[in-house]
Amino acid sequence: MKTKFKRWIFTLLVFIPLFVACSNGNNEFDATGTFESEEIIVSSEAAGKLIEFNIEEGMLLQENQTVGLIDTVQLHLKKKQLQATIRAVLSKLPDIETQLAAIQEQIKTAETEKKRIENLVKSNAASTKQLDDINAQLELLNKQYDASKSNLSITKQGLQSETYTLQVQIEQIEDQVKKSVVVNPINGTVLARYAKQYEVTTTGKALYKVADLSVMTLRAYVDGDQLGKIKLGQNVKVFIDKGEGEQKEMSGEIYWISSKAEFTPKTIQTKDERANLVYAIKVRVKNDSYVKIGMYGEVKF
Repeated sequence: MKTKFKRWIFTLLVFIPLFVACSNGNNEFDATGTFESEEIIVSSEAAGKLIEFNIEEGMLLQENQTVGLIDTVQLHLKKKQLQATIRAVLSKLPDIETQLAAIQEQIKTAETEKKRIENLVKSNAASTKQLDDINAQLELLNKQYDASKSNLSITKQGLQSETYTLQVQIEQIEDQVKKSVVVNPINGTVLARYAKQYEVTTTGKALYKVADLSVMTLRAYVDGDQLGKIKLGQNVKVFIDKGEGEQKEMSGEIYWISSKAEFTPKTIQTKDERANLVYAIKVRVKNDSYVKIGMYGEVKF
């Protein structure tokens, strides 16, 4: 009998503190969740060999920093070929003024002759037929001039249009050359590398993943009763495990509240509570290097 009584006392001494601890833990925080970051996967915008790609996981990168280069030799050669073609086309452009100069000279001569004959007709020294002939000749020369000018202008416009098309192709190549330079989009830390130097990449292939870890996001969940007690821009307290049973307190700000309810995620609630509907919230927390992606955090409003 004494033995059973001792066992019963021992059981109480062991489990009562556990029940108390669990009870305190459930009421200590208003919401829990995990930390995440705004990750960006940088992909290749061109195809070719990565002749330069100096990326390592954990590396700190600056915004607009050049981190890689895809081979552009063929693009440069194609550009030179197009430039040579443009020069060849431009060499065929007609010199309209030079080619019309001969006709213009004939027109001037005819106009001078017309004035001379008009004077002779007035003095009855020439017949009207001579005047009619020179007028007909002058009209013919003017028509030849207009026709030649029109043909030469059409030819010139056609050749210029051909060069415009070639120039657009050069601009496309220049854009491809620009996209062959891998530029980092944000200040951040390299989380993963998917390619190596001298590998052949293709358009759209992921090269590396980067995220700004200076500010982290705690994605937590609140129930319907708590939803009415929070608002956007609200300052809250965030706690993370520091080790050895201690917690580190940080300040955070609620910057997003979901408009749709969802079932509680399995990773942060018990089986019974997973049937409850909750609302996701995002809390922005300034990171002092303690917070890691995937780390659990608690929120107190």
